[in-house]
Amino acid sequence: MIVTNIDIKGLKKHGQGKVRDIYDLGDSLLMITSDRLSAFDVVLPTGIPDKGKVLTQISLFWFDQTKDIIENHVITADTNEIIDRIGKAGVENAEQYREMLDGRSMITAKAQPTPIECVVRGYLAGSAWKEYSSMRAASGNGNSIVLHGVELPGDMVESQKMPEPVFTPSTKESTGHDINISAEKAREIVGDELGLQLEAASLALYKRASEYAATRGIIICDTKFEFGILDGTLILIDEALTPDSSRFWDAESYVPGKSQPSFDKQFVRDYLLTLDWDKTYPGPELPAEIAEKTAEKYREAYRRITGKELNS
Repeated sequence: MIVTNIDIKGLKKHGQGKVRDIYDLGDSLLMITSDRLSAFDVVLPTGIPDKGKVLTQISLFWFDQTKDIIENHVITADTNEIIDRIGKAGVENAEQYREMLDGRSMITAKAQPTPIECVVRGYLAGSAWKEYSSMRAASGNGNSIVLHGVELPGDMVESQKMPEPVFTPSTKESTGHDINISAEKAREIVGDELGLQLEAASLALYKRASEYAATRGIIICDTKFEFGILDGTLILIDEALTPDSSRFWDAESYVPGKSQPSFDKQFVRDYLLTLDWDKTYPGPELPAEIAEKTAEKYREAYRRITGKELNS
């Protein structure tokens, strides 16, 4: 079952993102991760088999692995309990949604999200590499580069490991791309105390996850965390360390100095770049082989990280 359109009669929609639909259950939220895929900020019409289940199950794995560092928003991911709860919330014949909900949904606490996204980078890649390259070209080789408040050697290459993981938060923009900011700027937005908490939690989570991933032959290049405030306490929310919020690289094939293949939707991006498409809505349909190759990358990430096969 490929899930791209989610509509649960009798529940109030709390919000909808490119991938997730969230319903309001009064004292909690129902978060459902679809198989939708976005590329170049456009949600494509073709769903990716099992993608929503992979994202949900990987998140649940990491939430469990890191709950001693920081609490998270998960109340339950048990399908029977979820069906029971939505039935009590006013959904008639809640059982009809079992197949859609199974493996891709969770009940979560209602936290107040913080207004910044918390990015940790262990390697120089993506937008950080582009910014670094531009700054180095302007300043000349050999000079150290200060990237969003972090001083880096001036002779780094693409995909090179950072001297230490760095906290490079960004704004949350309602339209367009988020804007990378310094940790100092983040503290100006949220206050010193919360800003320092966010930085410390993000770095601790990245350290724990990257050390574990290394034992599974995976490099976590970078990742993005979302946090919220619940009853005055900072908690981890949304998703955690999935192929949608992180760059996972194969440690065995890692070679610094170039872009690295990752366990995500790169197959789709590469395919779309061969088309005569202007990267605006509506996006093109994907051929079955591209969708399946992408699905297998997501499933492989799940297998490598958890050591288990995905229960489709």
